[in-house]
Amino acid sequence: MHSEVVAKAEQARAAAESLAAASTGVKNRALKLIAAALEAESESVIKANSEDLEQLKQKPGYSKAFYDRLLLTRERIAGMAEGLRQIATLEDPVGEVTGMWLRPNGLQIGQVRVPIGVVGIIYEARPNVTVDATGLTLKSGNAVILRGSSEAIHSNKALVEIIREQLAQADLPRAAVSLIEDTDRTAAQALMRLNGLVDLLIPRGGPSLIKTVIENSSVPVIQTGAGNCHIYVDDGADLEMAARITVNAKVQRPGVCNAAETLLVHRAAAPAFLPLVLPRLLSEGVEIRGCPRTKGYHADVVPAVAEDWETEYLDLILAVKVVESMDEAIEHINRYGTMHSEAIVTRDYARAREFLTRVDAAAVYVNASTRFTDGFEFGLGAEMGISTQKLHARGPMGLQALTSLKYVIYGSGQIREI
Repeated sequence: MHSEVVAKAEQARAAAESLAAASTGVKNRALKLIAAALEAESESVIKANSEDLEQLKQKPGYSKAFYDRLLLTRERIAGMAEGLRQIATLEDPVGEVTGMWLRPNGLQIGQVRVPIGVVGIIYEARPNVTVDATGLTLKSGNAVILRGSSEAIHSNKALVEIIREQLAQADLPRAAVSLIEDTDRTAAQALMRLNGLVDLLIPRGGPSLIKTVIENSSVPVIQTGAGNCHIYVDDGADLEMAARITVNAKVQRPGVCNAAETLLVHRAAAPAFLPLVLPRLLSEGVEIRGCPRTKGYHADVVPAVAEDWETEYLDLILAVKVVESMDEAIEHINRYGTMHSEAIVTRDYARAREFLTRVDAAAVYVNASTRFTDGFEFGLGAEMGISTQKLHARGPMGLQALTSLKYVIYGSGQIREI
C-alpha cells in the first residue's frame, strides 16, 4: 500500500473527529483567515502557478481551454477567497435537526445532519478545486484528502501550505486538509482502495478520470460530471435573447463543464435565427459543426458527424442541429446529454414547463445560459462538483451534500417486548 496515502489518510481520520465537534464560529474563523491569507500571499501562489504553466507549454498539443483551467490570476485568487467568505456566511448544516417525532411508546426520534468524515477528491488541472474543496469540507466538518494532477502540483502545494498554516492559527488540525504530493497514478489508485479510512471519493475532471474512479474504487463515489450541455431555441423564441444566451454559453469559458456543446434550433426558427447567431459565433473563433440544414445557412459550417452529438469539446467548437419539433429536441438531449445542464429559449410558458419536466438533467434552464450551473452562482458559496447522478446529491454540491443523517432517539427506559 502507498505509504504517503495511508499516512495522510490516517491523519485525516483523526482530524475528522476533531472537526466534527468544532463550533461554527471556529470553522468560520478558519475560513476567513484562509481567505485573507490567499489574498495576501497571492503573488507566491501566482509564482508557483507560473511553474505549472511553463511545464504545460513544454507539452505538445495542449489546448487554450486547458491552459485557462490551470491559470491563476490575482482576480481568480480573489474570487476563490470570496467564495470562502461566502461559505462562512452560510448556515452550518452540522447539527441541523431535519425531523423529530414522537412514537406511541414515548420514544422521541429525530434526524440530525452529521459530517460524512473523510472525503477524498481526485481532480485534474483546476487549482480552484483545492480551495473550493477546502472551504466546503471545513464548514461541513469533514477532513479532505486532495489528489490533484501533475500539471497543477506546484499551484496545489502552494495553496495547501497557506491553508494548513491558517488552520493551525485557528486551532484546528492541519491534517484536516492534506495533499497527496505523489502525482503517479499509483497514489490515486491507493486512495481509491482505502475503505475504513476514506468515507467518500469525488472525482472532478474529464470522462476518462471519472470512469476510472467509478470502475476501480472500493470507496463510495459521487459521480461528477462530464457536461455535454445543450441550448434549444424554440419556435417563436426571442431570437436576440437566444443569440446572447448561445454565445455566452459557448464562448465565455469554453473549457468548463457547464459550457454549451450543442445548439438545437426549431426548424421554424432556423431561417431567422441561424443567420443571426452563426456569424457571431464564428467571429468569436467558434468552429461550427452542423447538420446539412445548418450548413445551408453559412459556408464556413463544417459537416457534423455522428460523434459530434455526443462529444464534450471543452473548446471553441459547437455542434448545431435543426430539429423538427421540441419533441425531437428533448429526445436528442435525453439521448446524448450527460444529465448536467440543459436550456430552452422560448416565449411559450406551457412548452417551458414541459421542457423542465421531460428533460433529465441536474439543472434545467428556461431563458438563461447554462454557465450558471455553479455553486457560487447558485448561492452555495462554492461547490464540490456538479453531481450528474441521482442518489444522495444532484447538481452543484454544496454543504448539505457533504453531510449524512443520523437518527437520534430519546427514551425514558423503554424496552422492546415484541
